[in-house]
Amino acid sequence: MDYILYDERLDYLADLASKGRLISLSQVAAKFDCSERTVSRMLYHLRCKGISIKYSFPLKKFVIDSAPDK
Repeated sequence: MDYILYDERLDYLADLASKGRLISLSQVAAKFDCSERTVSRMLYHLRCKGISIKYSFPLKKFVIDSAPDK
């Protein structure tokens, strides 16, 4: 996977999370035709970029945490 495609997929993941449509790693892995571990690494890279994506157990999906870090 080249850098441009990878960056587009990162943007897509961030967009899904912001819209509340990122339900599971397996869902995204199937769409990207990759492993769940790869999707997990992609989420880690988004977190490194400053996007606070977390899994919400009550909502049962990934969300962008808008609470400021202390």
